Amino acid sequence: MSGEQLAPGTAPPPGFIPLLVPEIRGHEWRYIKECLDTNWVSSVGAFVDRFESEIASRVGTRFAVATVNGTAALHIALLVAGVQPDDEVLVSTLTFIAPVNAIRYVGAWPVFVDAEPDHWQMDPAGVTDFLERGCRWHNGALYNRQTGRAVTGIVPVHILGHPVDFDPICEVARKYNLKVIEDATESLGATYKGRGVGSLGEIGCFSFNGNKMITTGGGGMFVTSNEEWAQKARYLTTQAKDDPIEYLHREVGYNYRLTNVLAAMGCAQLEQLDTYIAAKRRIAERYDEELGHLPGISLMKDAPSAFSSHWMYTLLVNEPDFGMSSRQLLKLLHLQKVQTRPLWQPIHRSGAHGGKAPAEMPVADRLYQQALSLPCSVGLSEDEQSRVINEVQTIAAKAASSPAPCI
Repeated sequence: MSGEQLAPGTAPPPGFIPLLVPEIRGHEWRYIKECLDTNWVSSVGAFVDRFESEIASRVGTRFAVATVNGTAALHIALLVAGVQPDDEVLVSTLTFIAPVNAIRYVGAWPVFVDAEPDHWQMDPAGVTDFLERGCRWHNGALYNRQTGRAVTGIVPVHILGHPVDFDPICEVARKYNLKVIEDATESLGATYKGRGVGSLGEIGCFSFNGNKMITTGGGGMFVTSNEEWAQKARYLTTQAKDDPIEYLHREVGYNYRLTNVLAAMGCAQLEQLDTYIAAKRRIAERYDEELGHLPGISLMKDAPSAFSSHWMYTLLVNEPDFGMSSRQLLKLLHLQKVQTRPLWQPIHRSGAHGGKAPAEMPVADRLYQQALSLPCSVGLSEDEQSRVINEVQTIAAKAASSPAPCI
């Protein structure tokens, strides 16, 4: 076995503990068979309607529109919110690249915001500082003092299952009439002050990729309580077709609708979400108890106002205190058939979006260097988790008594 990833379709070697795999143990087969038996397999069908309704109910919005993936939901959200080419949109720098790509899809520009150190989410103070000091208000609109571009939106990303501190972001967004689009793709089931993520801003977006809280294999969801925006999203995701019979179009649309077969799987998965969250939280609590005391290891704290779904368990490895870097620990765990992964490179350093920081973002840069995600599948057994814990503890003990290995 070489490299972190297994080849597609390849069975893992004996004893391999994957980072995160889906759990298929409910009514998935039954619901999918119903689609096949009735020939309702494409982008219309009872399960699409049901999945949308149940997600909206779970999240706490009036409407939901199913999409082919989370990135499509983000793209449609920006279009529906009225973000224009050459606008600027604030976005977390410590995130998977999808929301930043979506901003560029509509011709707008990202303004990156650093993470805050305790919970690793978009820093509300950084948002406020940029809007208050880096922008000017003119004729009912906000403009970046440096670039002269209009600033029209904010995309906070709830990373790793943990909610962003949303109230201060919403407060300053309302002050400057900015649209708030939540990237909740990793955090279905998490809440902030008792409200579901995805319902906190004007639009929320979810992902149902293979490793997310629930999966449809690939899929996403646009949620909102704005009826006009929901209708617009539904229109755009179905090729902007204007007539139920004739093929007439007034504007460019997209083939972004989720199929009934995949929605059926989503309905079955959603029935198990609370069970999945409980399992994730048990796994996180045990890792915290067993690993949190190790020298050089620090943990993400749950905010008092937040209920985390703990989608991806991630800790920090401080090299001087632990005795090796997070990447060295990754390689040693890999040799023991334990799959781990680092966090994403902060997008302000991505070659796809400029490749250099427009400003200092020390928290995101530090988290990227130190963070390591451990196996946390819903179906992770106690024995498997014990093995992961034992491997980390053994490596930590050896690192404390010897120089860092050259690997």
